[in-house]
Amino acid sequence: MPQSLANVLIHLIFSTKDREPFLVQEDLRRRTHAYLAEVLRNLECPTLIVGGVTDHVHAFFRFSRTQSIASVLEHLKKSSSKWIKTQGIAGFGWQRGYGAFSVSESNAAAIVAYIENQEEHHRKMTFEDEFRLILKRHRVQFDERYVWD
Repeated sequence: MPQSLANVLIHLIFSTKDREPFLVQEDLRRRTHAYLAEVLRNLECPTLIVGGVTDHVHAFFRFSRTQSIASVLEHLKKSSSKWIKTQGIAGFGWQRGYGAFSVSESNAAAIVAYIENQEEHHRKMTFEDEFRLILKRHRVQFDERYVWD
């Protein structure tokens, strides 16, 4: 086969450092999500949606066949952290870790809806409980001591 083709959908989740509510201003949160989508697009990872609440982000995108997850995350966090600080948010930082989960094409619409409804979802569940549940659903083994850096 002379051509390399892929359609790998990734649901990416990461939080602000210590889950501080740095993105409490709705306008800043909306612009941050748009900025993250643009960075992903520039990395050849077109987004289906970027969303979240005051202390964490969900990004759902088509993963580039030429990138690694670690390199995408490094660029995404580094460039967005610098940008957010230029918006007057002193002391801003992202947590060191992240969760990246594969999603089948047949579940894409459900993930988009889930991310669209983050505000409502987090009226009932904390980020920590949400993340634990997603880890368990994806059968990711984790050590509670190191998940929340």
